[in-house]
Amino acid sequence: MLPSQKLALKQPVTSRNLWFNRLMAIIALVNLFLVFFDLSYVPWRNLYLREVPSVTQLYDPIKGIEIHRETQNYINTVYQLEDQVSSTGLQSSETENLLTQLQTLSDEMIKDNPFAAANKSGILEKIKNIMRDRMRIESAHQAFRAFWSKGHFESAGWQPEIDFFQTQIQPLIETNYYRRIGINGKFLNRFWQIDLPFVILFSLELLLGRAFLKSRSEMGLTWQQVIVRRWYELPLILPFWRFLRVIPVIIRLNQADLLNLDIARQEINRDVVANFAEEITEIVAIRLITQLQESIQQGKILNWFLRPHTRKSYIDINNTNEIKAIASHFLRLTVYHVVPKIQPDIEALLHRSIKTTLSQSPTYQQLQNVPGVNQIPTQLTDKLVTEISQTAYTTMISLLEDSELGAISNRLIDNFGAALEAEFQKEQNIKEISALIIDLLEEIKINYIIGIVEGGLEKSLQEATQIRKIIQR
Repeated sequence: MLPSQKLALKQPVTSRNLWFNRLMAIIALVNLFLVFFDLSYVPWRNLYLREVPSVTQLYDPIKGIEIHRETQNYINTVYQLEDQVSSTGLQSSETENLLTQLQTLSDEMIKDNPFAAANKSGILEKIKNIMRDRMRIESAHQAFRAFWSKGHFESAGWQPEIDFFQTQIQPLIETNYYRRIGINGKFLNRFWQIDLPFVILFSLELLLGRAFLKSRSEMGLTWQQVIVRRWYELPLILPFWRFLRVIPVIIRLNQADLLNLDIARQEINRDVVANFAEEITEIVAIRLITQLQESIQQGKILNWFLRPHTRKSYIDINNTNEIKAIASHFLRLTVYHVVPKIQPDIEALLHRSIKTTLSQSPTYQQLQNVPGVNQIPTQLTDKLVTEISQTAYTTMISLLEDSELGAISNRLIDNFGAALEAEFQKEQNIKEISALIIDLLEEIKINYIIGIVEGGLEKSLQEATQIRKIIQR
């Protein structure tokens, strides 16, 4: 099969996966909307009741919300009073009985506070304040008694006052409700019945569609390990802490290319790095320099270089004295590769030095004045320079190729270390050198931290961002 044919077969599968991910992301978004609606329903029920009463009629049973009998009886009594006044007027005994009944119900409502169970005591206080202001009476009991009296309606007018009650007081009373208690002692909530189909769907997708197939496609992974890797999907199937579903929903929308979080992720990462990198870098740098200062004060650095056999906790990975090896390698590089390249410069330097020395000799100056002999010193100088440079270079090569050179070099390094150690053992030298090095490290520490505070990390972050852009392009 041609590569182009293979690509054509893979493309529809990739497209189907993308559309499936988008479908599941949209379903998860709908579920998240329902979750937040359920969480906000009780606090915002007054708004739903005022703006979209049909929503409360549908969702009140889900939350176990019912009409409160006491406050509903109060409103029903007001309806009866309206009908009675329309039929017989304010002067009838039936109207007077209903007014007396409303006075009694008002006293009971203020005393018993039926709004407390629904955590709406503030609504009752608002009702009492409105009635006090309307009747200009400080006592709420007396204000309601005065309002539900035949004399008040005769003097103020029936229609204006009943309209006031229906527009100002009755909507507040209607917000009260009774909420049933479940067998667990908490308010009844049947949202799980709405949420259950989503939980089943996401469980099947996670266990079968993602974990099982992923474990099959990636050998060596169990479906339990795949689930652990996709831990952020678990809120979709848990019956508690449903607000955490915002995490997997956002991730799904981003994976389905329905939401682009790259800019937000970059800014979050940038803020996190900016907040923590400065402190971490300061701590690491300060700790590193402080340890170096302590090692110098305790003499550990001197022992480390001059007495390798005393490194108790030092781990040698190749049984090699790296200092000696580096010195030997450096010497060979210098002799075999560096010196041949700079030999003309060395000869020119020697020639100039010898000529300057000879020019100061009276004999050389007299020979310069003798015809036919004045070129001899120059020829002798050139020959001498050539012989010296060649002899020196040949000597260095022969020394390197000499089998005894290694022993001589090791003895030289050991003697140098011993001599240097002997000088360092003198207390005056130790104090002077240690004090200078410690002060130098302290200056480095302070100036390094100043550089970080003055924006060194911000510049590094900008450079890192530019490098990532170059790599992406």
